[in-house]
Amino acid sequence: MMFIKLLLLVCSLMLSLEVHAEKITIAAAADLRFALDEIVAAFGKDYPADEVAVIYGSSGMFHTQIQQGAPYDLYFSADISLPRELAKKGYAASAVKPYAIGRIVLWSASLDASKMTLASLLDSGISRVAIANPVHAPYGRRAEEALRASGLWEKVAPKLVYGENIAQAAQYVQSGNAQVGIIALSLAISPQLAGKGSYWLVPDSLHEPLEQGYIITRRAEKSVLARRFADYIDGKPARAVMRRYGFALPTETTAR
Repeated sequence: MMFIKLLLLVCSLMLSLEVHAEKITIAAAADLRFALDEIVAAFGKDYPADEVAVIYGSSGMFHTQIQQGAPYDLYFSADISLPRELAKKGYAASAVKPYAIGRIVLWSASLDASKMTLASLLDSGISRVAIANPVHAPYGRRAEEALRASGLWEKVAPKLVYGENIAQAAQYVQSGNAQVGIIALSLAISPQLAGKGSYWLVPDSLHEPLEQGYIITRRAEKSVLARRFADYIDGKPARAVMRRYGFALPTETTAR
């Protein structure tokens, strides 16, 4: 009899866990691939019953997809203006919160990028330069701004190859399809690329700040897990990971 009662208690607890378990899907800018993977893994240790799936890509593409009904519960954009726009249109269930400020770098797997500047891209030995597509990728827009501010855009433009997002631009350089790329610092110092190339930090005075922000989407308005993860992102462990990947942490007052 005691065994049966114990078994019923265990079954009841398991059912309770299943009822309270949730799953969320996050749409995240490609520059977050390694930092957010670490954060999600740490979060999973604290909340093993819940499931957090992350899809990485272009902030601009996600911005469009959310308006078309894509099933994303949180949206982490490399350009804070995009979630702000969604919030104004009624697609957000939370305030827009800044989570990081990114940086761009020249990165190469075959050349010593640490001794280069943007002017080095004019070298006749460099025939292909990878950047993210400025049309929908914030890192691509900042790369274009830096090149224009340096008076190099028109001369470098014929050499450019465009990735759908910043991770694909980095992949082009890593695979040899481009000799140099203007990519995210967070990717250049990631486990995948660190030690496999070198980089030069592009002065942030040459482009607008890469202020990044997130929202809980309207779809996740009643999701306890979405809000729990948002709180976790603002906590010390997650912020330490972001700092380690080269992101600056904005003050809370930058939210609008």
